Amino acid sequence: MSKAQKINEEIRSLAEKVFATEVHNDDSKEELNLFDVAEHCPIVQQEMAHQLAVRETKEAQDKRKQRLQRLKTIVIKVPEVEKELAPLKASDDSAPLYLTVPDYQKVQITGDYASGVTVDDFELAGKGLFRALAIREKYMRHSIQRFPRTTAQYLRDIEGGVWKEEDEIYPDFTPPPQKGEDPFRSDNLPADLGYHAAIKNGVIYVYPDKDAASKKKPKDLNYPDLNTFVDDMNFLITLIAQGPLKTYSHRRLKFLSSKYKVHEMLNEMDELKELKNNPHRDFYNCRKVDTHIHAAACMNQKHLLRFIKKSYRVDSERVVHNSKGIKLTLKEVFEKLKLHPYDLTVDSLDVHAGRQTFQRFDKFNAKYNPVGASELRDLYLKSENSINGEYFATIIKEVGSDLEDAKYQYAEPRLSIYGRSPEEWIKLASWFNKHRVYSPNMRFMIQVPRIYDIFRAQNFVPHFGKMLENIFMPVFEATINPNANKELSVFLRHISGFDSVDDESKHSGHMFSFKSPFPQEWTIEKNPSYTYYIYYMYANIRVLNNLRSFYDLS
Repeated sequence: MSKAQKINEEIRSLAEKVFATEVHNDDSKEELNLFDVAEHCPIVQQEMAHQLAVRETKEAQDKRKQRLQRLKTIVIKVPEVEKELAPLKASDDSAPLYLTVPDYQKVQITGDYASGVTVDDFELAGKGLFRALAIREKYMRHSIQRFPRTTAQYLRDIEGGVWKEEDEIYPDFTPPPQKGEDPFRSDNLPADLGYHAAIKNGVIYVYPDKDAASKKKPKDLNYPDLNTFVDDMNFLITLIAQGPLKTYSHRRLKFLSSKYKVHEMLNEMDELKELKNNPHRDFYNCRKVDTHIHAAACMNQKHLLRFIKKSYRVDSERVVHNSKGIKLTLKEVFEKLKLHPYDLTVDSLDVHAGRQTFQRFDKFNAKYNPVGASELRDLYLKSENSINGEYFATIIKEVGSDLEDAKYQYAEPRLSIYGRSPEEWIKLASWFNKHRVYSPNMRFMIQVPRIYDIFRAQNFVPHFGKMLENIFMPVFEATINPNANKELSVFLRHISGFDSVDDESKHSGHMFSFKSPFPQEWTIEKNPSYTYYIYYMYANIRVLNNLRSFYDLS
């Protein structure tokens, strides 16, 4: 029998054994079998042929091992046996054990870094990504927001420069009140500056006085340039649609995901051991921040239900509703709705946004109405009502108290400013200060819904520029003259940023460009595009940040 016939015979014999095993385990066919082999798999056949061939001599087997060792492209660093068995030791005997980093097994990938794409495509994608990151850094720096340090270091290295820590920009935050200090005190507000603010083409400009405003000589507050923004936006839109970049980004993300999975497989037990050596730290006592929640949804369903029942027990005879001169007590409100709080359950309250609200913004908004009744939303989840938002403030403070008890949980709830009237800021600040809505575990953000089309259809605002003025002008005035706007100035100390929300599935059909009308010229009922909204919000926030950061401008 020839050598080839012998190999084929052994392969056939092995195949018969695999088939016999499959037949024997026919009942568990769906389960993963370690000996399952595809019928037509030339790679498997070739591998079996190699394995059978090298059995002939010990010398051939050793040669094959050496050849495979030379061809390896993945090198796994395995810790020595002594290191594995010995307890972890810190480099400094005085250092605690939990600061010791285990000797993880590491995977080194060698070869062409741009594997999967051509060199030309890799160069094109790299240049595009570099410019995109540079644009991002530029706009973050102009608006006095922090840019990731690691990314900045790589950008300086590509540019041939040197990254310096003193060049890094840190946002200016109002420090939290000290222990025992009143978070609503107004006797330590800065002095009034007496500057003059005026809106021009949707952006608020700050002048030393009215005379400088008439001469169009504003303070140097790093005002944005519309043409530069549109050029950068157009580049990013083109970059997103670029084929080579899509291919590279997709492969890069898959590579990083696979790399993490390999790390997880190799070092899972070491990481678990390290976690156990870390005292007083697990998921329940590490600091967590709950972001992007509205204040009207910061409580859980059970909390809201419990509060509704409690308020009914305590305030059933209290007048809580006044519509067109008709006053109703809390008991009468529930009677009008043909409800009794005792019969309410979490399910009947129906305020949980589940899967049925996915891509259904209308259903999502309806979840803010307990039991589907807008009267209960106005009573319990609004800051403006017949009881001056007392219930709403109490619920938020209870949530804050729960966060303080949990000790390691923080939240950043949203409060809405719609832009319908400049009085919205005054009313919101008055509600916030009157009910002392404060918790050291909470900061607040201002949420601006993109609903200009609704306001314009009802003639609440004459044009989009008026909506921007209503949103930002009160904040500028409180920043310039804090003592003349004490309540709003105190309220702004607890605000960390702005947010913009709407149904993202809607398309306006308007492409923001050089030809787009200025906000004071946007008088139609159609809603501006998302980019239009965001540019003018960013432009005003950028000027505002520079004004509040360099407050002592002369």
